[in-house]
Amino acid sequence: MGERRSATFYALAAFFGLYVLFLYGPMFGIFVLSFQGPDGGLTFPMNGVSLVWFEKLFQGGGIVDLGAAFWRSLALGVVVMLLTVAISVSAGLAFRTRFWGAGALFYITIASLIVPSIITSLGIGLEFRLLDDLVKNHGPDWLAEDHTTWMGLFTSGLGAHLTWTLPFGLLIMFAIFNRFNPAYEEAARDLGATPFQTFRHVVWPIILPSVIGIGLFGFTLSWDEIARSSQAIGEVNTLPLELQGLTTTVTKPDIYALGTSISAVSFLVIFASLFGIRLLQRRRAAR
Repeated sequence: MGERRSATFYALAAFFGLYVLFLYGPMFGIFVLSFQGPDGGLTFPMNGVSLVWFEKLFQGGGIVDLGAAFWRSLALGVVVMLLTVAISVSAGLAFRTRFWGAGALFYITIASLIVPSIITSLGIGLEFRLLDDLVKNHGPDWLAEDHTTWMGLFTSGLGAHLTWTLPFGLLIMFAIFNRFNPAYEEAARDLGATPFQTFRHVVWPIILPSVIGIGLFGFTLSWDEIARSSQAIGEVNTLPLELQGLTTTVTKPDIYALGTSISAVSFLVIFASLFGIRLLQRRRAAR
């Protein structure tokens, strides 16, 4: 016979349920309201059900140029993801051996997690403005004549996002290699494998699921980033910045449809990454 649950269990369960509702309730409310009819508003009850607000967004004649903002954010997120993976894996391999300045380099990298995001964005923006002034006032004529700014999506914006994603990637790689058994590499070298062959055929397949996780971190953190983009992105806006700018001016469910579209991309990337990790685990088990 099973034991009866105590009153404390039900009280804690109810508290947890209320916490989950408080945490995710607004998000699901936005998802539902984005499917309102043409005469719908920003609050319940819903006035009809349709996809009209999504159609307006993708037609490009709505509240924002969704196509341009979407592709800017997507391109930036993919580049940030690839660079985060490449630099994090390289740094993880480098930190397996002691070298001069390793401690200082580590703390400098992690420090960006401590500094407020808006301060980091302001600093990067100021750095590029000073660089622009230096080029205009003291640069060669052929460069200064047509120079406007070096701030942009893949310059200052990319650097700002990497200050957010690289520390996470580096910490994950440290955790991976701290529990990595070097006997696998020693066995490969004993069999005549070169360092590159050892990494490709031994190390890489073992760490690949975690590397996919680093890529997931890199993309989703970049895709949703606002504070570090606000002062360092240049003249264009990413999709989250467009959404933030609309929160005080839009009076129709367009903004809910935009938020739902952003969230859908995030969930798609997450589930695709989880599926890839699961597939790799099954292939490894089959071998």
